Amino acid sequence: MADGVGFDLGQLSSQQQEALQQYTDVTGQEIKDAVPLLERSQWNVQIAIAKFFDGDGPDLVAEAQAAQDNPPPAAARYENLHESFLDADDDRPRRTRSPRTEAAPRVVPQQPVSIRPRGLLSILLTPFSTTWSLTRGVLGVFGRIISFFFAFLPASFRPRYLGTTIRGLGQAHGRTAALPQEAARRFRREFEEAYGTHGLVFFEGGHAQALDTAKRELKFFLMVLISPEHDDTDSFIRNTLLSPDVVSYISDPSNNIILWGGNVADPEAHQVANEYACLKYPFSCMVCLTPKEGSTRMGIVKRLVGPMTPAAYLSGLQDAITKYSPDLNGVRAERAAQEHARNLRNEQDSAYERSLARDRERARQKREAEAAAAAAEKRALEEAERAARQEELRRQWRNWRATTVAPEPDTKDAVRLALNMPASAGGGRVIRRFASDTTLEELYAFVECYGLLQEGPLNEKAAEPEGYEHKYGFQVASVLPRETLHPSKTITIGQKMGRGGSLVVEDLIDEDEEE
Repeated sequence: MADGVGFDLGQLSSQQQEALQQYTDVTGQEIKDAVPLLERSQWNVQIAIAKFFDGDGPDLVAEAQAAQDNPPPAAARYENLHESFLDADDDRPRRTRSPRTEAAPRVVPQQPVSIRPRGLLSILLTPFSTTWSLTRGVLGVFGRIISFFFAFLPASFRPRYLGTTIRGLGQAHGRTAALPQEAARRFRREFEEAYGTHGLVFFEGGHAQALDTAKRELKFFLMVLISPEHDDTDSFIRNTLLSPDVVSYISDPSNNIILWGGNVADPEAHQVANEYACLKYPFSCMVCLTPKEGSTRMGIVKRLVGPMTPAAYLSGLQDAITKYSPDLNGVRAERAAQEHARNLRNEQDSAYERSLARDRERARQKREAEAAAAAAEKRALEEAERAARQEELRRQWRNWRATTVAPEPDTKDAVRLALNMPASAGGGRVIRRFASDTTLEELYAFVECYGLLQEGPLNEKAAEPEGYEHKYGFQVASVLPRETLHPSKTITIGQKMGRGGSLVVEDLIDEDEEE
């Protein structure tokens, strides 16, 4: 874009624009006349200024060109031993490497520790503190003079930190150190108070945080440093930075710009100015990831120094973004592919884990079912064996107990009972006489062994099984009145039935069978 004088400043590099600004500040010459002179001087500001003021004199550029016509023999340079053997047989011209961008420092502010003396010590140190405050003011003025002097020197001869460090002693005076987030909010608040509502969105954090965000999100990091003491600051902000075209371009999300601003009167911004060798204000710098120079390297891709028109400022931003956007797009595509591959791998791993979990669950259920079936089978077998043993012991006990049942007495005092037998015992009505002193347990034993007594001769050798306690599976009850007679070894039939009566034998039902 043209700046109004018929020359396109966007074609100049940041170093050339800086040299042009220094030359015009000293000579006051028009830009259209200054550019050809600087081109003839190979953009050496000292030679151009000497030509402007002296008029005649030796052509330093011609002498330098003559020296370049007879250059000394260049020493052979090989990247490694393998390339040295390859280059010995290769006559093809070697590719010239593109110049590397300047590395962008990551600035982490150091919070000063303030120790205030108390009591008598504070009174004794008052003269020293007053002297130090005056010294800082003097050093601040001296630093501004030094910075003004350095502005006329070539970039290669400028000290990087001396002028800004000395000047910073005076600029930081009166500004309290704050955390990066608080300093960012203070800058935005002061910026809005001075210039009103605007469309720029400043990053709310420190320089290191903004730089890390730009590296992580693959965006362009635009930092703007201003110094309220410079006369060009107000006009630059109002006419250039806040111009509609610049605001629209910086705020456009498609341009991927993170904007960070700082006042060099603040300690953090002052430290950033030192690290980025800022010698003139207003100062703007564009930083982004430079993957061709290093996978994690952040480089300075554009410097916009001093006052300039909105067209020139916007042209500088557009040139940098146009040049380095393809590299960032390539990294984005690579990261997207890696993320897609990672997500696909995670989905596959997750699906495999889910399938494996289902298989494990089915195997666990199968093992539990098999174990439960085995346990049930074992339990059933044990119960069957136990029932068989109990039945065998019951049979032995009945055989033995049948031999102990007293025969039916034939006396007048005998008790005559009519027993209604249950269906399990063959049913029917049994009439029998019992001695009056026969216990109820003897009555129960007769009913239990009634079948054996009816079958025939008994086994007199049958013995009582050891450790077996017989339980009767029935109960005997009187009809009128209804009374259950329990198998007692102390209560006799005569006590309960007198001379006789009718009894009912009822089978007992277990709870499990009843359910």
